[in-house]
Amino acid sequence: MATRRSARRAGSTIPLCLAVVCWFLGGAGALAGAQEPDPNAAARLMDDLMWGRGHVGGPFQLTDHTGKIRSDADFRGKLLLVYFGYTYCPDVCPADLLQISLTLDQLGQAASEVQPLFITLDPERDTPAVLAQYVSSFHPSIIGLTGTPEQIQAAAAAYKVYYAKYTPPDGGVYLIDHSGFTYLMDRTGKYLGFFPPGTPANRMAEIIRPFLMSH
Repeated sequence: MATRRSARRAGSTIPLCLAVVCWFLGGAGALAGAQEPDPNAAARLMDDLMWGRGHVGGPFQLTDHTGKIRSDADFRGKLLLVYFGYTYCPDVCPADLLQISLTLDQLGQAASEVQPLFITLDPERDTPAVLAQYVSSFHPSIIGLTGTPEQIQAAAAAYKVYYAKYTPPDGGVYLIDHSGFTYLMDRTGKYLGFFPPGTPANRMAEIIRPFLMSH
């Protein structure tokens, strides 16, 4: 399992290690909605995320794991931890969701000011009922979100997420190649930075605490 580094704060330049950059450019899959990897597009999006170029995040309207329609405006006043993945993900997603859960535990009572969102990249299989069972395995505060393929594509594009369906040559169950960043958004929905895959809970909590105290 990879180890996470710290989030990139707005206005700072905390560099990612070479391994993470190579993973993003070579193994993260394709731009939101596409089916073939595009290294040039990947490099542009990586540059945006690392150096705060361009807009990250934006409005969305999706269905939560209880079947309720939710929009980004529902979560104003809280910090957001936004993670894109899918319930059939064999390794990275459950590992990162576990660290998000442990982060909330480490924040104690202050965790009530943080809302974690798990947005599926596999709406075909990840119905609200499937998401409800999945997120309950991690932390009660995590909200699972799904929608139409078009809604998911729009949300993923807004957050500069790479994903693409991959069917094994033997015709087995398809997988979703995707980037695995956890996005940190402020209380107004503004992008603050991201945690690379594998960031440990203690580091995430350390980065989040100053933003909680600035309220």
